[in-house]
Amino acid sequence: MSGAQIAKFMNQRSFGTAPGSQSYTTAGTYCWVAPVGVTKVSVVAVGAGAGGLGIISICNPVGGGGGGLAYRNNFTVTPGNSYTVVVGAGQAGASSGNAATAPSSSFNSTTVVANGGQRSTSSAGGGGSAPCGVVRTGGSGGSCKAGGGAAGYSGNGGIAVIQQSGTSVAGGGGGGGGSPTSGSMGGGGGVGLLGEGCSGAGGAGGGSNAGGGGGGSGGASGTAGSLCAVGGNGGAYGGGGGSGINSPRFAGGSGGVGAVRIVWPGCSRSFPSTCVGSP
Repeated sequence: MSGAQIAKFMNQRSFGTAPGSQSYTTAGTYCWVAPVGVTKVSVVAVGAGAGGLGIISICNPVGGGGGGLAYRNNFTVTPGNSYTVVVGAGQAGASSGNAATAPSSSFNSTTVVANGGQRSTSSAGGGGSAPCGVVRTGGSGGSCKAGGGAAGYSGNGGIAVIQQSGTSVAGGGGGGGGSPTSGSMGGGGGVGLLGEGCSGAGGAGGGSNAGGGGGGSGGASGTAGSLCAVGGNGGAYGGGGGSGINSPRFAGGSGGVGAVRIVWPGCSRSFPSTCVGSP
């Protein structure tokens, strides 16, 4: 055993499992292996944001709903065992199309699931499931609206409002994107993975430009829409894309990618705010 390994072993014997974390922020399917000595973890997942549309069927332009957030604390794992992690891809915006739901993000299949936002005339935000855990719902977009904000740790995401500024939120979620009186709409704000922080402000509305919703808990803000451009993109992680305009036709913005973060030891680190910052 090397000197470094001996030091790590002695540290774990004296003080318990050293804190650590693993974040997955690129869309795909992964295999997380529980490290030696790790028997309890806490996990947060954010579903992908729905993309906006320039027009849906014969209806008005449509903004995408924000992704849901779910977390579970103190979940038992076995060192050396593998656990599947899925990160949902942000749904692409389009100039026309049908109602659809953005992909979910999950840990260990059903242990923590955060659903993606919806893209339809009502564009509901994603929810999810987490037995013995907590689930929050993303903000809604909808007909002739901007993108909804991603869900927060202790509150739902901000919603988009027709031809007005998007709503601010409480609970660390992303703010809803802003809607102009003419032109494309702003994307919703995303949510971060380091636990509950400041909530995202709603994007500015009115006039021919629309601001993107502010990111919550360290998440990225959505991008703005404007008179002659596609809708704004949703912020990472989980912000909904803003709708485009249909005369002339511009596509909606893309939804923000989902994410999953695992922290340990789960017996002493728990979401939304107990020792879940870096590492």
